[in-house]
Amino acid sequence: MRILLVEDDRDLLEPLQEALNEFGHVVDAIDTGDVAQWLMSEKDYDLLVLDWMLPGVSGLQLCQHYRHLGKAAPILMLTAKDTTFDKVAGLDAGADDYLVKPVDLMEFLARVRALGRRSPLWRGDVLTVADLQLQVNSLTLERNDQKIELSNREFQLIEYLMRHPNQVLSRQQIEQAIWPWGEEPESNAISTLIRRLRQRLRLLHADHWIETVYGLGYRLNPPSPDQPDQQPDQ
Repeated sequence: MRILLVEDDRDLLEPLQEALNEFGHVVDAIDTGDVAQWLMSEKDYDLLVLDWMLPGVSGLQLCQHYRHLGKAAPILMLTAKDTTFDKVAGLDAGADDYLVKPVDLMEFLARVRALGRRSPLWRGDVLTVADLQLQVNSLTLERNDQKIELSNREFQLIEYLMRHPNQVLSRQQIEQAIWPWGEEPESNAISTLIRRLRQRLRLLHADHWIETVYGLGYRLNPPSPDQPDQQPDQ
């Protein structure tokens, strides 16, 4: 999932970001409400995690602004405000869940998984294209009883390709999908990552599924149901 994480306490922001990254999520980690407000207007997210008490634009105002935009991704509110009145105010502002600080990482990740299942883009814990299966929670890829583990970035790339099979995806689209906001990948980063993923897919005899469309980008070409998989000579 692509997640917007807004928290002004760097001692909390960084461990939350690292925990989400370990599970393959692409995280835009922001410590100011003003930037977060701009990002939620410009980008689409699967989930938002908002601290309530931020300098400038508060988390509650961000929540109201996001719903006013008509966007439907789930929102988890993080806050030290723990009265019933506060929780009601947060939920009424448009939050879907409410977690009181101090944050337990295991509970935080469980709530993220639960809210992720409410995302309009949710397609289950297993993403399937032809006979290739991506286990979303374990970052593993399976085909014909063979299984490989993926790095976070390999997982993010194959997940993006599998969510858009048979579509030509430009380098810019791939970069925007799997690199967090504010990070500038090196000029050859996409080519290097595609090569690494093909090497991993070779173990499943599916490396030829990723087609280079010269001048345009890359396309995941799974075999059609009525045609056998034409594997290149090994």
